[in-house]
Amino acid sequence: MDRIVIENCAIATVDAQDTEHASGHVVVAGNRIESVGPGPAPRGLDGVARRVDGTGHLVTPGLVNTHHHFYQWLTRGLAQDHNLFDWLVALYPTWARIDEPMVYAAARGSLAMMVRGGVTTAMDHHYVFPRGAGDLLGAEIRAARELGVRFTAARGSMDLGSSDGGLPPDFAVETTEGALAATEEAIDTHHDASFDAMLRIVVAPCSPFSVTTELMRESSELARRKGVRLHTHGSETVEEEKFCHERFGMGPTDYFADTGWLGEDVWMAHCVHMNDADIAAFARTGTGVAHCPSSNARLAAGIARVPDLLAAGVPVGLGVDGTASNESGELHTELRNALLINRLGDHREKALTARQALRLGTHGGARVLGREGEIGSLEPGKLADLVLWKLDGIGHSTIADPVAALVLGPAAPVTLSLVNGEPVVEAGRLLTADEDAIARDAGDEARRLARIAAEG
Repeated sequence: MDRIVIENCAIATVDAQDTEHASGHVVVAGNRIESVGPGPAPRGLDGVARRVDGTGHLVTPGLVNTHHHFYQWLTRGLAQDHNLFDWLVALYPTWARIDEPMVYAAARGSLAMMVRGGVTTAMDHHYVFPRGAGDLLGAEIRAARELGVRFTAARGSMDLGSSDGGLPPDFAVETTEGALAATEEAIDTHHDASFDAMLRIVVAPCSPFSVTTELMRESSELARRKGVRLHTHGSETVEEEKFCHERFGMGPTDYFADTGWLGEDVWMAHCVHMNDADIAAFARTGTGVAHCPSSNARLAAGIARVPDLLAAGVPVGLGVDGTASNESGELHTELRNALLINRLGDHREKALTARQALRLGTHGGARVLGREGEIGSLEPGKLADLVLWKLDGIGHSTIADPVAALVLGPAAPVTLSLVNGEPVVEAGRLLTADEDAIARDAGDEARRLARIAAEG
């Protein structure tokens, strides 16, 4: 079995004890972490295919993204001064024109940006399926496989059009029966429940304001019958809160409880507007949260109560969200933004530490995805998803604490990123795809989408 040995680097394991080493080693054997510890690697190792001198670097678990919409890579920079509902109304007519080549190009762009920035497990919530558009979920899966990233594909759906009181236009939604059938087919075709799975499927109706109660209930039953996880948007804005009270006679959390959408197999995106009872319900049921600080700020949604969620024991990870509401498309910037934005809230400077922010982006994300036994920390036996960050350059060399340098400093260059033990990034460049070709193809498809949308 070939081994990769990384030595002489700072290490943040993000294990249960938050073990760190000022100078240590990581040994990877095949697709597993074999050993982690202080000082040089054990002597006499057989089959060492590569040794990496990590002087001036920090090794962490790979970053885990828990919420995204890849297709939005083609509509960045639009509706710049809108709240969520107005933003959605402005963009749905364009999104309803996407097709398979567009989604493939957008997925490659979204994934390339994340992987180059230290993401080793990506997640996408795709819920727009125009008739005759081709195999959109398959396009995303193909892109993730080609780039070598671990992928959680959430098969989303919308069946509540504007004529029935929903937010999306009627031509952008599916039938309830069609959405359920396509979701079950995606699970049967693609889901891999094994320990080292590179692809898992999630059941993911879009949101309370774009999905019928029937689809919410039947989706939760489908997911549990198939043994897969559930994901949706929840409690993102005050407008959503008002919508739920007017349509269902209750707030979002009570609605989720009523439709079978609270539990250890569920996580929600955003969860900005939650009261103490909501947080207690999430903690009691083990329901997780994907915290998306940049998107929440971009759409003026508010500041999620992350310190209170963590104190209650709610699983919390980080999400990029779609790049039409977070144009950077990067998760490592969310470490910093999570810390800074939460310090603007009630807890002020006590809200989050740099190490808590790193945990959100690694182990927290793995827990939200139900994979904390496999990824999210550097421990022997876990999958070899890790990142070697360069911290001796001009942006970081004067910050003595390497974790603070990574979280509070500028985006750190990635010297090496491994997914399943395989290098996917070296010296800041993708190994698995041509970045220039990805940029060119995505630009072409973005312009084609804009042209089709303008033609109506």
